[in-house]
This record gives sequence, structure tokens and C-alpha cells, in this order.
Amino acid sequence: MENKAKLGSASLKLAKELKDLSRNANPSFSVGLADDDNLFEWVVTMFGPPDTYYEGGMFKALMKFPKNYPFEPPTLRFKSKMWHPNVYDDGKVCISILHSPNEDPMGYEDISERWSPAQSVETILMSVLVMLSSPNDESPANVDAAKMWREDKVAYKRRVQRCVEQSMED
Repeated sequence: MENKAKLGSASLKLAKELKDLSRNANPSFSVGLADDDNLFEWVVTMFGPPDTYYEGGMFKALMKFPKNYPFEPPTLRFKSKMWHPNVYDDGKVCISILHSPNEDPMGYEDISERWSPAQSVETILMSVLVMLSSPNDESPANVDAAKMWREDKVAYKRRVQRCVEQSMED
């Protein structure tokens, strides 16, 4: 019975967030359900932030929510090709706000930077947009992108431009 209650409260929260985001559209991203019968899997389109290397891109992503949302964070995985120090090769986003709300075993992140039930889909997506603008190359998910970001901005920009161009074709 407890699982059904958790599932119910997660569904209610997700339905409310989806409704709010649909009603109050954000010009930086759009969201929708991947499947009309599943509130736990959303498609996201993020628009490359102005005045960044990602400007002009329309990056598709998939956001999956755990059954005990909002007590555990969702995952966010870009489906569009993405070159960024904080995005794994498979598209999975590595950002503090999406890390479980317990102590960081590596001691790198403060618990206040990690997931909390007070977060929302909007705060996550806004954090990812900030991440695109300001990569954290000290704790990279993609070491090659971090190295290029630090050592060869021209090559980094070229590589990102290819991702921007591909995102328009996806």
C-alpha cells in the first residue's frame, strides 16, 4: 500500500509540474511526455543559451523520474550529440543538482548543492542551461571535453558548433 501512495504522490507532483510548465512556457526549454500514458518519462528540448557556444542549438533530452520522486532526483540524458565537460559520452548529464541527497563519498560536493525535494523540473533545466554556459572542468564527466575547454577554446568551439548544427537536424 505504501508504494501505491508514493507512486500516487509522485504522479500528482509530476502532473502539476507538467501543467505549470505548459501553462507558463519558458523560452529556454520545452517539455512534454515521451508517452501519454507515462508521467515518469519526459522529452525535453533545450535551446542553446544566448551568447554561448551552444547558441542556436535545439538539444533533445530525455528526463526519467524515479517512482519516489521528488525524494530522489530524476536523470537527464541528452539524445542530441553534446560536447561538454559535464556530459558523459552517452549523453547523461553530471551536475550536482541531479545527485542523490546524501553525503558525497568523494567529498567534492556540499550536500546543499545536491538534490532536495524542494527542487523542480524547472530548477533542474535552468541549472543545466547555466552548466552549458559555465562548464565545471574540475570534476568532468567528459575528460576530453574538459581538457579541450581548458587548453584549446577554438577547437572546443568548433566541436560544439558541429553539435549545434546536428541538433537542428535531429
